Amino acid sequence: MSATDKLLHVQHVTVEFRIGGLVGGSLLVAVNDVSFSLDEDRPEIFTLAGESGSGKTTLSRLLLRDLEPTRGKVLFEGRDLATIRKRSEFKEFMKKVQPVFQNPFETFSPLRRVDAYLFDTALNFGMAPNHRAAAQVVDDALRNVGLSLEEVSKRYPHELSGGQTQRVSVARALISQPKLILADEPVSMVDASLRMEIVNLFRELRDEQKVSVIYITHDLATAYYISDRIGIMLRGFIVESGPVDDVLVRPFHPYTKLLKESVPEPAPKGRETWAKSITLGTTEVKEYGRVGCKFAGRCPQVMDICREVDPPDIQVERRVVKCFLYMENAGQQQVDSASEF
Repeated sequence: MSATDKLLHVQHVTVEFRIGGLVGGSLLVAVNDVSFSLDEDRPEIFTLAGESGSGKTTLSRLLLRDLEPTRGKVLFEGRDLATIRKRSEFKEFMKKVQPVFQNPFETFSPLRRVDAYLFDTALNFGMAPNHRAAAQVVDDALRNVGLSLEEVSKRYPHELSGGQTQRVSVARALISQPKLILADEPVSMVDASLRMEIVNLFRELRDEQKVSVIYITHDLATAYYISDRIGIMLRGFIVESGPVDDVLVRPFHPYTKLLKESVPEPAPKGRETWAKSITLGTTEVKEYGRVGCKFAGRCPQVMDICREVDPPDIQVERRVVKCFLYMENAGQQQVDSASEF
């Protein structure tokens, strides 16, 4: 399948930041040669999971065109996002790619009623010709998330629960009938009792509305529960990616194995047993500047080559692993992960 047949195609993307000024500063590679894609005709939930400082939020900003890559390309429906310059083009892109942010109470001003945001979205994206017609569009979007316009009409954010407010955020994203929702830590600020409510909502959107979701999280429990595929991020790299049942149940990369040790084993009958929220550690800034594999300083299976060269992407069964341990395995080959995943 070519890039033009993909909904989203991330091709060897790198994002660099200069830290400490132009003179005498250091270079931070926040996203390093990342590739993956989503099919146009197969809605799915693809998760980017990693600890704080792994690069997943920088990558999300890139996908929303809030940043431009230092190297590489991001194609949406076959078009390079870097070529979007006109206001009308950017508006059309945002109509199809909608964000859902971490804190629902930061999405809406406490001084403005939430329904006003919903009506503005419907009118600004041309989903309705006037306020009266927009009411039906807004109500339809709210009903898709288990609410109604009657329930939220003339209410301020503080008059809704955290779960309701986050569902309104998702409804707002749905008004423009997007093809892709980018959800950045959407349950981290929600009470534990409401997390399943929100993650189940994303599954319903995939199945019933045919919307693909990029789910960004540090919580492996919810990632395992809702994902079709997952990419594990470490210091800017995706170190292992593939079907979630492969990657999290039987991980290959030493870093993924370390993460799995913090998560209870899933029962054979379902993912619902992964109910514990897992927080993955803190950022070790020195790892970003390390030559070779970023996990070499903590890896129990480190080899000399790991400290010298970035490991390649290697196809192992149904996944891609960035690890020298699999270089000599029979039947495995180095791959271009942009074309495979």
